[in-house]
Amino acid sequence: MKQYTVDDENELPAVAQEILPLLSEHEIVCFQGEMGAGKTTFIKVLCEELGVVDSMSSPTFSIVNEYRDEEDNPIYHFDFYRVEKLEEALDIGVEEYFYSGDLCLIEWPDMIKPLIPENHLEISIKLVGDNSREITIRSNG
Repeated sequence: MKQYTVDDENELPAVAQEILPLLSEHEIVCFQGEMGAGKTTFIKVLCEELGVVDSMSSPTFSIVNEYRDEEDNPIYHFDFYRVEKLEEALDIGVEEYFYSGDLCLIEWPDMIKPLIPENHLEISIKLVGDNSREITIRSNG
């Protein structure tokens, strides 16, 4: 487990750099945190560190967005906030994404917890103070 305190958004790339080596062992990355904690912002920074040049936004309504890294590998960004039943995730073929070997970045993973592969990285973002965030990284599996 690693923990970081970030007082400014400009510090996020350094934290993202710490995570990059872990992605070779964990294609599934779950982002925990309350609304407004900065999950989408951190995912954007992480994708930028991976060489994504596409426009990035939270896939709240589409559930999944696909980006391409600098080597043209797909990166899937999920937002399960609006999912009410596991069947909704299954209907979009979520298991195919999760077991594709491609990087899957997941916001609101608790909504589909039974479908998350055991081997995943968990990143928790918590608001502490006015603008500071505590980022905790745990490896599961």
